[in-house]
Amino acid sequence: KELIQKKAREVCTCNHQTIPTFLCRLFPVLDWLPHYNIKTQLLGDVISGLLVGIVAIPQSISYSLLASQDPIYGIYTNFFCNIIYVALATSRHNCVGSFGVLCLMVGQSVNRHLQLAGYSDDSSSLLGNTTSSSNGTAACDRSCYAITVALSLSFLVGLYQILLGVLQLGFVAVYLSEPLLGGFVTGSSLTIITSQMKYLLGLKIPRHEGVGSFILTWVDLFRSIQNTNICDLVTSLVALAIIVPVKEVNARYKEKMKAPFPIELLVVIVATVLSHYFNFEEHYQSAVCGDIPTGFRKPTLPDINLFSSLAVDALPIAVIGFAMTVSLAEIFGKKHGYTVRANQEMIAIGMCNLIPSFFYCFASSAALTKTLLKESTGTHTQVSGLVTSLVLLLVLLWIAPLFYSLQTSILGVVTIVNLRGGLRRFCDTPRMWQLSKLDTVVWWTTMLSSTLITTEIGLLVGVCFALLCIIFRTQRPRATLLGKVSNTEIYEDQATYKQLSSITNIKIFRFESPLYYANKDYFKAVLYQKTGVDPVLLAAKHQRVQAQANRQTGNTKSFLGTKLDCFKQAKKRAEKPPADACPPSVDMHTLILDCGAMQFIDTVGLSVLKETHHDYKEIGVQVLLANCNPSIRHRLREG
Repeated sequence: KELIQKKAREVCTCNHQTIPTFLCRLFPVLDWLPHYNIKTQLLGDVISGLLVGIVAIPQSISYSLLASQDPIYGIYTNFFCNIIYVALATSRHNCVGSFGVLCLMVGQSVNRHLQLAGYSDDSSSLLGNTTSSSNGTAACDRSCYAITVALSLSFLVGLYQILLGVLQLGFVAVYLSEPLLGGFVTGSSLTIITSQMKYLLGLKIPRHEGVGSFILTWVDLFRSIQNTNICDLVTSLVALAIIVPVKEVNARYKEKMKAPFPIELLVVIVATVLSHYFNFEEHYQSAVCGDIPTGFRKPTLPDINLFSSLAVDALPIAVIGFAMTVSLAEIFGKKHGYTVRANQEMIAIGMCNLIPSFFYCFASSAALTKTLLKESTGTHTQVSGLVTSLVLLLVLLWIAPLFYSLQTSILGVVTIVNLRGGLRRFCDTPRMWQLSKLDTVVWWTTMLSSTLITTEIGLLVGVCFALLCIIFRTQRPRATLLGKVSNTEIYEDQATYKQLSSITNIKIFRFESPLYYANKDYFKAVLYQKTGVDPVLLAAKHQRVQAQANRQTGNTKSFLGTKLDCFKQAKKRAEKPPADACPPSVDMHTLILDCGAMQFIDTVGLSVLKETHHDYKEIGVQVLLANCNPSIRHRLREG
C-alpha cells in the first residue's frame, strides 16, 4: 500500500519541471531540435532526405498496388507519416513509410472485405448492394471502398500500437526472435513476388486469399500463361535486366560512392515516356496506372462499422509494424551511440498510423531498404524526413499526373527488386544450421507457414513454435555427471573432458535447467540413468527379499532399518538373516545435486527434490544440494 501510494504521488506530482520533462519525452523533437547544428548536420540531412525521397516515389506507387490501393494513397502515406515521425521518434535514422510485408497484409485484408462487399476483383463496378461510404455518399465504388477499409485498418493498427506504448508493453517484441522475423519476411517476400507475377506477365487472374493462395495463384498463372501480354513481359524483363545489376553495383560499392544511383526512378521515368509516346495502353493493351490526381483530399473519418471485422486483422499488422520499427531503431542506435526508447518508438509509429488514417493513408512502419539508404547517405537527424516529405509534396502537387502512362508491370518489377534482401536469407540457412539447428527449424517453419498458409497464421505458427522450442529446451535439458580436475577445485562434465578424477562413493549430478512441472519426470529418469542407481527399484527389491526372509523365519515384522539396525536385530535373534534383507549395497554413499544451473524451481520441482531425498535415504544414500541461488534457497526454506 505504501509503495503504491508513493508511486502514485510521484506520477501525479505536477510542477514547473515535470511538465517540460513530460513534453520532451512525448515529443523528443523538443529535446534535440534546439541543439541542431546547421553547419555540420544540415547538408547531410538534406542530401539524405533528397535521395530517400527520390527512391520513395516509385516505391510509394508500386506498394500501393500491393496494398490494393490507387497510387496516390501510397504517396499520401509516405508524406504524412514522415512528418509525424520527426516529432515523436527517438531514432535518428529510421525511415518510415510503406513497407512491403505490411502492404501485403493490408492488401489481403482489403481484398477479403471487397469480396464480402460484393466487388469483383478486376472491375470497379458494384455487383451487390450499394454500400454507403464513410463520408455519407449514396454509393462507393471499388477504389473508394478499398481505401475506406485500409484507413479504418490503419486507425486500429495505430490505436493498438499507442496502447502498447502507453502501457509499457514494449517487451512483447522480444517474443519475435530474429530467426522468426527472418522466416516471416522471407515467406512474405515469396507471397509478394507471387502476387506481382500477374502484372509482369500482363495476365488478368483473380487474387486468391486464405489458405493455399500461394499455390492457387501459381496454378492460375500456368493455366493462363498462353495469354501473356508480350509487351508487358518484354518491358518487365528489360527493367529487371537494368535495375538488378545497377542495384548490385550500388550495394557493392556503397562505401566508395557518395550516393547510390537512383536507377528505379530513372527506369520509371523512361518507361513512362516510352509508354506514352508509343501508346502501349491502346496498341498492346498494357495495363497502366491511369489518372493520378493532384493535391489533397478533405479529411475523413474511419468507418466504425468495419472495426469489428478488422480488429483481428489489425493485431498482427500492429505487432509486425512496431517490431520492425523498434528493431531497426535499436540497431542503428547502438551503431551510432545514442539511446532509443522502445515504448516511445511504439507511440511514434502508432501516431504515424492513427493520424494519417484521417487523410486516406494505409498502415506503415519503418522500411528496411529506405532506412539503410538513409543511414548510408550521411543523415544525422530526422530533419531528413522533412526533406523527404517535401520531395513527395512536389509529386502530390504537380508531378503525379505525369505517371498516367506508367505500366503496372514496371511497378511490379520495382516491388520484386526491393525484396532481394528477404530472398538472400536462403543463402544464410546453411550457416544458421551450423550455429543452431533449432533456430533454423524455427526459420523454415515460419517461412513455410507464412507462404503456404497465410501471413497472419504463419506469424502465429512461428511464435507458437518458437515458444515450444524454448519449452523443449528446458523440458529435456543437458544433464551430466561431474568429475574433479586434478589439483584444482574445478568440476566438469566427465563425458566431455578427459582425465577427470572421481571421488570414491560420491557422485555429483548437474541438471542444466530450471526444475519445474514439465521436466520433473525427465529429471528423475536421467538422474537414475547417470548415477546407475534407481532407488525405487532397489527399495522394492529390498522389500521383496525382506518379506521372503520374514516368511522363512516366521517373523512378519517390517524391516525398514539401516544396516546398523539390521545388525542389532540379528544380534537379538542370535541368528544371521539373509544378506539381501539389509538395505542393498550401492557404489555410493552420497549424491550431490549441483543446482548452479537451476534458475528457479516451482512447487512440483520442490516435491521432486523431496521425493529424491526420501528415495535415496531409503537405500542409505544421503542427498546434498550445492550451488543453490538465493531464490532456490528461499523456496527450499519455505517448502
